[in-house]
Amino acid sequence: MSAPDVRRLLEEIIMTSATWPVYSPFAREHYGRGQAEGKAEEAVRMLLLVLGARGFDISDDMHTRISTCADLAQLESWATRAVTAQSLEDLFDETGGQHP
Repeated sequence: MSAPDVRRLLEEIIMTSATWPVYSPFAREHYGRGQAEGKAEEAVRMLLLVLGARGFDISDDMHTRISTCADLAQLESWATRAVTAQSLEDLFDETGGQHP
């Protein structure tokens, strides 16, 4: 096989593979970091989608607060509250609605 044929074959194998073996510690670290960032980006997208569908007017500051959050647990907490929140203040209320 010629070099272009080998390359094309390898690309086909890699592109159709369901798993990618991550062997080196460097690759595992950065692959895992990329997965976490992707999950956070998707959580931000879904949270903004839910808030928009519910008719909330999201200020630029609030949009920035949500879109710059990289904490997946926090984003999931906000997303859970976004489903039933009566106001955007309820969304960010860390007391769980229990006001003293």
